[in-house]
Amino acid sequence: MPRLQEIHANLIDRLQEAKDQGWLDEVAAIETSLAAAAQKLRAMRHRAAQPSTVHLGMPEIRSSVGRITPRL
Repeated sequence: MPRLQEIHANLIDRLQEAKDQGWLDEVAAIETSLAAAAQKLRAMRHRAAQPSTVHLGMPEIRSSVGRITPRL
């Protein structure tokens, strides 16, 4: 996540530079990349907020487990 945050910040700087220089095609491309990076950061933050352990409960032990049945 830290690397993606760094990329996002860099994209913001590049977007401002492209706007200042009047590079309209570059502005559109950077805005697309910026939106994708922001969406990925949101997904990563959401995933990080989720519990990392899963409760599986107790296994059911059947009464026939471990018993040997006679062969006929």
